[in-house]
Amino acid sequence: MKIIIIGAGMGGLTAGIALQRAGHEVEVFERVQEIRPVGAAISLWSNGVKCLNYLGLEQQVAALGGRMDFMAYVQGHSGKTMTRFSLEPLVQQVGQRPYPVVRAALQEMLLQACGRDRVHLGRALVAIEEQGDEVVAVFADGSRATGDLLIGADGTHSIVRSHVLEHPPQRRYAGYVNWNGLVQASADMAPADQWTTFVGEGKRVSVMPVAGGRFYFFFDVPLPGGLPYERADAQRLLRGYFDGWAQPVQTLIDRIDPQTTNRVEIHDIEPFMTWTRGRVALLGDAAHSTTPDIGQGGCAAMEDAVVLAMSLQTHTLGVPDALRRYQNRRNQRAADLVLRARKRCDITHGSDPALTQAWYDSLWQEDGSGIIRGIVANIEGNPLG
Repeated sequence: MKIIIIGAGMGGLTAGIALQRAGHEVEVFERVQEIRPVGAAISLWSNGVKCLNYLGLEQQVAALGGRMDFMAYVQGHSGKTMTRFSLEPLVQQVGQRPYPVVRAALQEMLLQACGRDRVHLGRALVAIEEQGDEVVAVFADGSRATGDLLIGADGTHSIVRSHVLEHPPQRRYAGYVNWNGLVQASADMAPADQWTTFVGEGKRVSVMPVAGGRFYFFFDVPLPGGLPYERADAQRLLRGYFDGWAQPVQTLIDRIDPQTTNRVEIHDIEPFMTWTRGRVALLGDAAHSTTPDIGQGGCAAMEDAVVLAMSLQTHTLGVPDALRRYQNRRNQRAADLVLRARKRCDITHGSDPALTQAWYDSLWQEDGSGIIRGIVANIEGNPLG
């Protein structure tokens, strides 16, 4: 079959790889003229890694991944370690290491694996037409693409979602702003093999190792949405938000490059169960936009891609039927992840100060088993075990 994919992000490219491996002809259309990843890095947990392993990319993704052997929480003001533990029990339980990876490197790897000649840039979707056994994508430049089915992997602002759903849901502001980027790893900020998170006042500062001797960093601050912002103000603002925090946090702020530091207002979308309409289906953020608080957004998109390819390969009652079976295998799993992330977001970022304080208090008693149990719960239920 000929399959049209709208969106060349992680979900769209992974779907392109999976569907080509299943013997389909794939064309990927992306509205932007140049692919630029959203965010500096991603926590690619074991379920996402397994999807890439399944698609024959085991060596490539391992080469991109940072060595994250330990995890620690640190009290933001005092700099005292609240808990530190090995992630080896997690690896042994689920059968695969997680890899923090730079988004640009991951997207380049996926682009090469999908095939650059399969990806068409500068093609903004404006309409979808279904004509019997075909579906047609209509683009702003007047061009058209015809296929047997169309996959909307066009992100949280999805145009395809508006075609699939009679009443598309609205994005919900999660109540906090995230700054993220990359810096050189340094022991005066955190150990180079550890995901370290400083917490306090409903805020977070995290550094985690990625390839190339670098840290991926992020700062979370509960703030109203829509505040004015200039990149040049990043360090000044962060110094204010984290005034009085421990020296490693101040060192990190000093070393960030404001011009390459991203600022993102965090949103999600209320889960919905309808992902398909005729020969059109949603995938990734278009189907289940989530906050990053459990690190499962990209991983869930990769799961979608694998299940979509499996469904088309194993069901023979027609394209609409296969797409519905894909939807029905994925929608509850994805909804659960969105709601878990929302719950974790509220606890972490002080929506209920008493709950947040109780979480802080529990970290001083944590031996790692409770946190690992939570991560495993997010990973379990994936299509590859």
